[in-house]
Amino acid sequence: MRTSRPARVGQYTALLAYLVFLAFPFLWLVSTAFKPPRELGSLHPTWIPHDPTLANFRQAFDEQPLLHAALNSLLAALAAAVVAVLIATPMAYVVARRRTRLAKAVTGWVVVSQAFPFVLLIIPLFLVLKNLRLINSVPGLVLVYVVCALPFALWMLAGYVRAVPPELEEAAAVDGAGRVRTLVSVTAPLLAPGIVATGLFAFITAWNEFFFALVLLKTPEKQTLPVVLTHFIGAEGVADLGPLAAAAFLATLPSLVVFAVIQRRITGGMLTGAVKS
Repeated sequence: MRTSRPARVGQYTALLAYLVFLAFPFLWLVSTAFKPPRELGSLHPTWIPHDPTLANFRQAFDEQPLLHAALNSLLAALAAAVVAVLIATPMAYVVARRRTRLAKAVTGWVVVSQAFPFVLLIIPLFLVLKNLRLINSVPGLVLVYVVCALPFALWMLAGYVRAVPPELEEAAAVDGAGRVRTLVSVTAPLLAPGIVATGLFAFITAWNEFFFALVLLKTPEKQTLPVVLTHFIGAEGVADLGPLAAAAFLATLPSLVVFAVIQRRITGGMLTGAVKS
């Protein structure tokens, strides 16, 4: 069916409004990061700073250990992404290929588990980490991130596994390859786009995570970047807008870069899986 001209205009208008709605916070953040103090306190704020400055960035690095916190976030996010992918890949293969009640139950539990708010999980996770003596440690935070990333990683990779023709695995079995050999040598290379997309998604989630890091990490030297950003807010709730915006802008850049990569991977994988031979 052909869409009428007024309908297309309405669709594009709605899409443009949605894009503006999404872009406004980031554009305002960038504008604030480069504004001098007198423009930040102006009663008539402008989009483009009249006198752009880098003083907010210098002040942000002087006041808080942003590089060290960014390193903690990077280590936690990378470790969580790698471990989650290594665990989820064989699990996704079993769930996608085994049409059993157990596989269906696992898939159903994955979907249901996403409805649980993090507030319900923090107390049992805290008790488990306390017994393991992993409170206030980056490895303990990585363990929590892996637990949180596994359900979505499993669901996502299972879709990629289903897109791989079973005939390829049957041919490998005829040649004498076992299940593990087939997964490593035949299926895994074909899952490369899905594995990369899943790992990048887990990385973004861990990089931006705030709640668990705030509760589990108490020592300033071990805190991640999202937690350190809260230090720009005073005890009375007054925020130092310039340095806060500058630090938040720098913290957002890795997520934007990774998302630019992951969206192409996801789109390519979806198009590949949409066509059956």
